[in-house]
Amino acid sequence: MREGLRHWFPVVAVTGPREFHGEGEVIADSLKRMSTGQSVEATSTGAHRKAVFAYFGLTFLISWAIEFLLIASERGWGGIGVSPAVHYFAAYGPMLAALLVTGWLLGGPGLRELLGRVLKWRVGWAWFLISLLSPAALFAVGALAALIVEGKLPDLALLGQVNYMPNLGLAAWLFWFVTYGLGEEVGWRGFALPWLQKNRTAAQATLILGILWALWHLPAFFYLDTYQAMGLWMFPFLAVTIVCGAVVYTWIYNSTGGSVLMAAIFHASFNYFSASAAGAGTIAIVMTAGVVIAALVIPRVYGLENLSRRPKHSL
Repeated sequence: MREGLRHWFPVVAVTGPREFHGEGEVIADSLKRMSTGQSVEATSTGAHRKAVFAYFGLTFLISWAIEFLLIASERGWGGIGVSPAVHYFAAYGPMLAALLVTGWLLGGPGLRELLGRVLKWRVGWAWFLISLLSPAALFAVGALAALIVEGKLPDLALLGQVNYMPNLGLAAWLFWFVTYGLGEEVGWRGFALPWLQKNRTAAQATLILGILWALWHLPAFFYLDTYQAMGLWMFPFLAVTIVCGAVVYTWIYNSTGGSVLMAAIFHASFNYFSASAAGAGTIAIVMTAGVVIAALVIPRVYGLENLSRRPKHSL
């Protein structure tokens, strides 16, 4: 999403391993009870809160540490020099944090459950097509608008352009899928969203996640050329569009019964059509407007509790 949009590091109180592991057992027991329809004791609330704090803390630590090196390299601090392409490794912060926290608290069973949602493809053809092609539809509308406003259509060959990489052609979609698609969505939708939705409405969980997701993008304004071109003053506007995007992702995630795969596919497609020079100008405005409009329509159609026709997927 960072790339597709163009273009808090929270202080976590670290408890001792034994104490946190014990609470992890509480969470595991809660998950079993939830899966069988049994009630969950209130004692799991504190454990869930610490797990969520640990997740966001690790996510910011991993991604921002990589981006600090990029900022230092950009500004010539301490003789640090790294390739700008290292930028793409920051995308894996959310995924690595999800795997670490899930593995620490829930072990193998928790990781297998997460993997199951990452690979969940039986969601119906309609949702697969929505995830894959709705960004293409927005791009097509934007291209028509560009023809009317600018008098020209976009150069589709530019869709394969990725920052700091050679032109990848159609393989650019796969690149976006394995970087920002899986790297972000295994974390944001695979871990953060279902945990936040446990004791909140989908709308409340999405707002919290959207704000933190937006803040996660902040370091890019200090090294990434497309973000520097926008200027730091654009961050509030970017944050609003990211929160709106989070509503669309929650809609897809909950509507597919918790499919991280569909969220990752949508993420890859959105970046493919919006992160290159082909998706600039009028097209970028139209695609962003489409996301904002969807974010306004979804709560009115589906309600704030689930943001989908199906019950929210929570852990």
